[in-house]
Amino acid sequence: MTPQQTEQFFAILAAADPEPRTELLYDTPFQLLVAVVLSAQATDAGVNKATPALFAAAPGPAEMVALGEDRIRDLVKTIGLFNTKAKNVHALSAILMQQYGGTVPETREALQALPGVGRKTANVVLNVAFGQETCAVDTHIFRVANRTGLAPGKTPDAVEDALMAVIPPAYRRHAHHWLILHGRYICIARRPQCWRCPVAALCAYEPKTPAPLP
Repeated sequence: MTPQQTEQFFAILAAADPEPRTELLYDTPFQLLVAVVLSAQATDAGVNKATPALFAAAPGPAEMVALGEDRIRDLVKTIGLFNTKAKNVHALSAILMQQYGGTVPETREALQALPGVGRKTANVVLNVAFGQETCAVDTHIFRVANRTGLAPGKTPDAVEDALMAVIPPAYRRHAHHWLILHGRYICIARRPQCWRCPVAALCAYEPKTPAPLP
């Protein structure tokens, strides 16, 4: 995809959704961090079913530590890998209290040092909670970047580097959300909905998927 095509690609997505938002439910950076940790290998919808009760019981890290790992586990047991996730949420909450006065750090290095927080999770928190220009590459973004020709790469890190190199500065703040929502609802894995894709003319994927018969 040429720089001009890339500019047009994001301009089209931006026009359709000027202020995209994460679909995870949260009120604070801490709650966002917990929700993203819980969302690993799970859907946002599934996480959103569990977190209202969790955050009502423990809205901040001090309350989460006091809640205890066993109770956290009970509240998130509908989410995949809940045993490990409950342990990580309790442990990271304790670290936030011990090392950061209960606040969520604003650097990738500090975030990735927390239990259960990898580069993708850190990038989401930095972008959504703190407005930093990061692009967390999940399965949706990895697929869109490769399928469209926007930023091909063989690993998530390679795709992230490629995306950050080609996304025009004006679109870096929201690129993560545009791409993930595009992959979640239009450029889906098994049968991309090319017939209703607003950027199909710029996409390298062939053959384009025709509209289903009525």
